[in-house]
Amino acid sequence: MSIPTHVAIIMDGNGRWAAQRGWPRIKGHKAGVQAVERILEAASNAGIRHLSLYAFSTENWKRPPQEVGALMALLRMYLRMFVHQLTKKGIRFHHLGALEGMPAGIQADMKTLEAATAQNTGMTFHLAVNYGSRLELAQAARRCVEDGLRPEQVDEAALGARLWTAGVPDVDLLIRTSGEHRISNFLLWQSAYAELHMTDLLWPDFGPAELQEALDDYAQRERRFGGI
Repeated sequence: MSIPTHVAIIMDGNGRWAAQRGWPRIKGHKAGVQAVERILEAASNAGIRHLSLYAFSTENWKRPPQEVGALMALLRMYLRMFVHQLTKKGIRFHHLGALEGMPAGIQADMKTLEAATAQNTGMTFHLAVNYGSRLELAQAARRCVEDGLRPEQVDEAALGARLWTAGVPDVDLLIRTSGEHRISNFLLWQSAYAELHMTDLLWPDFGPAELQEALDDYAQRERRFGGI
């Protein structure tokens, strides 16, 4: 069976999961973090080398301030808790997104977790927080200018080297939960030839069995990358 090197997941449906139960949205987000813990272990055990999870987009700042504040507090708590799990499994942590604009405490926690797991040799866990693919591409283009590249030097390699995912393989399998069929400004460049797997399950209900189902689906695909 073919195992994808890089799996990316748009974790959607926490709020709806909570609403179905008559609970506040933050309970859905807490359940969503528990799903992250399960999928981290399952993906590592499956032999996936890179796992990217879309946690908070640049557009999510438009949500009600109370919810954003609760999400940031939850994120900070779990960033500290992740140290033990990642160390135990030999997983390396990498933040995807802009540090600028995030609370100073979270910026510090991100850097601490990256440093603490930098020597791990297992799967790399890319957590996309304050991430937007259009912003990433715009910043990469700006860096080409700042680095003094001539127009003829600005090619795919030059842009790719200036993305937040520089050095990371392109996405092989992109999964989205909650029944939505869009990629929501997530890894646009990196997912150019990704296989898509959409599921109606809400993110807190997504577990190791559902991940394996997506991997089995992927293994049946024929990837041609524009060829015959």
